[in-house]
Amino acid sequence: MNTVLITGTSSGYGLETARHFLAQGWNVVATMRTPREDVLPRSERLRVLALDVTNPASIRAALEACGPIDALVNNAGIGVVGAFEATPMATAREVFETNTFAVMAMTQAVLPQFRARRSGVVVNVTSSATLARMPLAAVYTASKAAIEGFTGSLAFELEAFNVRVKLVEPGYAPTTRFTSNGGKRMEGLIPEAYAPFAEQVFAAFAQPAAVTREADVAEAVWRAVNDSTGQLRFPAGADAVALAQAR
Repeated sequence: MNTVLITGTSSGYGLETARHFLAQGWNVVATMRTPREDVLPRSERLRVLALDVTNPASIRAALEACGPIDALVNNAGIGVVGAFEATPMATAREVFETNTFAVMAMTQAVLPQFRARRSGVVVNVTSSATLARMPLAAVYTASKAAIEGFTGSLAFELEAFNVRVKLVEPGYAPTTRFTSNGGKRMEGLIPEAYAPFAEQVFAAFAQPAAVTREADVAEAVWRAVNDSTGQLRFPAGADAVALAQAR
């Protein structure tokens, strides 16, 4: 029976992805900073582990605890919305630490076992912000775009070892905790000079033509993990699919 390790499963995409893989009969290692077993169905195929993806010791401990895995889903991430001019570089580094460097660290940690077995798949969850220009999201987009480039290059270099690397690109999901989770981080990032522009942007987001559901992302991750065609990118959600098709 196959085993998947998913980061950031306390809510949103990660939680729904863990539920989906459990429903499909996989063993699931659901990781989160503060473990909560009550958010997932009870199952003998489920393990909930503590994991801070920005902490090397935490990564080592989690991988030692869970044993061999067949798939890694790098879902954990943080967001920031605001004018770049007003965004402290410390905040930019914080976003990159989780969205970029932690994804690299998790991937690097599992590659030895995948390479040795000549099997395994890494799925990196990025964002539809990489598919089209998104205002007030320069730092967030940069952190996700870096992973797009990283994933494409890594997929190429691991082909010889039969290790697959994929991208899932979710659209805008208003039902997730993306905004509330980044509340403090985003305080003061809309200076007065940017307020009229920001109001237009936020008004547009309040009435989107199409959105992404958590289930869309879970299904896209499932397809990516099981894909053997060589497809790299899997847009998730009606809005993300439309953006991908328009490129």
